[in-house]
Amino acid sequence: MQISRTIATLTSPAAVRAAEAAVACGAGRGVAVVAAVVDAGGHLLALIRADGAFTASLDIARDKAWTAATFGLSTDSLCEALSQREVLREGIALRPGVILFGGGMPCVVQGRVIGAIGVSGGSEDDDRACAAAGLATVTP
Repeated sequence: MQISRTIATLTSPAAVRAAEAAVACGAGRGVAVVAAVVDAGGHLLALIRADGAFTASLDIARDKAWTAATFGLSTDSLCEALSQREVLREGIALRPGVILFGGGMPCVVQGRVIGAIGVSGGSEDDDRACAAAGLATVTP
């Protein structure tokens, strides 16, 4: 019986690069966002708040990243997957730290979730675009 396993995870330099790219994307779209990047276990690696971004977006971005990492789905995809089961959707949505709207995306390499990014501060479309821009810097 094997009693341990190796878990691939994002590095802190990669997390910082992704967060910087997400915040830069927000600036390019004219919105001040917060970008949070977590490792495979959902633990915070990087958090950048653009000048003028809402303070509340700090927790929301982190929660989006945590949700994407721990469920292995984007926050949009998780919401869609739960859309047909109201009891399940409400039960999961009420869990602390779970976010079921756009802006959280897992970082998947070779079929494994190695971390995630969450962005908050703009519209859902802004948050999605900025998260994708950050993710693009750390995925092949």
